[in-house]
Amino acid sequence: MNLYELQDVSKIFQQGRNQVRALSGVSLSIAAGERIAIRGSTGGGKSTLLQLLGLLDEPTTGSIWFEGQNLAGMNEAARAQLRASRIGFIFQSYNLIPTLTAEENVLAGLMPLGRPAEQRRQAVAEVLASVGLADRAKHLPAELSGGQQQRVAIARALVKRPSVVLADEPTGNLDEETRDEIVDMMEALCAEHALTMITVTHDSALARRAGRRLTIKAGKLTEH
Repeated sequence: MNLYELQDVSKIFQQGRNQVRALSGVSLSIAAGERIAIRGSTGGGKSTLLQLLGLLDEPTTGSIWFEGQNLAGMNEAARAQLRASRIGFIFQSYNLIPTLTAEENVLAGLMPLGRPAEQRRQAVAEVLASVGLADRAKHLPAELSGGQQQRVAIARALVKRPSVVLADEPTGNLDEETRDEIVDMMEALCAEHALTMITVTHDSALARRAGRRLTIKAGKLTEH
């Protein structure tokens, strides 16, 4: 069973009197454990595809299956629970809460899941150690470098042990050396936990490291 199955998926947005077709007839199978890079020009549809894969939006036409479940007709509460438990997100801008410590930001990734407090604390300590930030757990985001903030964001995505990590330009705000360190770490952690990793990126060096490369242009998906 594949992790994702997309069948003839299209997404149309209404802008005033005009319709904008962000995705057109996309069919795609993604196996568990794959590392995929998605590239494309701004407005080509790659962010829309990532939103659909993240259960943040629904297609206009076509069907999406995730872990054997047909998402069509699933109510928002069920989608939110599936998203919270099975999908980890990493963003270019880190999306950390500035008033929370690194430890508290990572803990936020577990709060919707209702796990016991001691189990949450242990999971947070373990994942911060795995990204090399055990000694920065009590620091606020402003007290961390960009690379350290992205490590916190990665820890937050991984702490719930999702089946897939969706990364939207995860190295866009990092210098080249830090980028390579972060990508090495992301790849190692995803391999260790047998996670699927899907990355949207403009960075050709990052895309080349993926096991599979996809391009979206004018809503059409190609593989190369």
